[in-house]
This record gives sequence, C-alpha cells and structure tokens, in this order.
Amino acid sequence: MIIKSLADTVGTENEVKAETWSSRRLLLKKDGMGYSLHDTLIHAGTETHIWYQNHLEAVYCIEGEGEVETLADGVVHPITAGMVYALNQHDRHLLRAKTQMRMVCVFNPPLTGRETHDENGVYPLVEDAAE
Repeated sequence: MIIKSLADTVGTENEVKAETWSSRRLLLKKDGMGYSLHDTLIHAGTETHIWYQNHLEAVYCIEGEGEVETLADGVVHPITAGMVYALNQHDRHLLRAKTQMRMVCVFNPPLTGRETHDENGVYPLVEDAAE
C-alpha cells in the first residue's frame, strides 16, 4: 500500500512549478500504478498552451473557474468545480484560469516527475533510465 500526503509533497522535488501552474506530483511512474496522479494549481489570470502528444490526461476541477479551448475546432468549454475533462485524443488546447483553479490530474502513461512543458506545450516521454 502507498500512503502519501499533499503536505509531504509541497516544497520537495515532486512539486514542479512553472509560470502559470504548480504541479504537486503525488503518484509517479516509480510507484507502479500504471498512471500518475497530480494535485495542480493553475494560477489566476493565466493561459497555458498544452499539447500532450505522448500522454492521455483526465482533469477534475475541485476549485476555481476557467475554460479550456480545443485548438482543432476553437470550441471553448467552461470549467468550474465539480467538472471533469479528458484529453482522450491528445487534444492541443489552451487552459485559461479566471480564478486560481485546483485540479486533480491523471496521466497515462505515468509521468516520472521530471517533466515540464516544452515550447509546443508537450511533456516528453521520459524513459526509465534516469529514474
């Protein structure tokens, strides 16, 4: 059994910060679950270009308000607490936060914990060798 707390993650190498978000990575590839689990803050008033070419992601909003725009068709979907969206087709998208949003994110394949978005909004597929 794996037991972890958010408090034990904040301020460690498993808290990855970028200009528009902070990802507290609770379960990672090394935990052997087949997915990774993240508690992520999206900073108010920001827009993030994301395109997970190598991962599928499900996102559950537990706090805040914003929107996600799929770039293939320009459709904008509002996001509020209690809503989930799943990027089941590696959708290139813009995530906009009107207020700070707190999101629970699940990635498949799991992240190792070292990933950050590249210039195209992509997380690279990190191999096991550096774990």
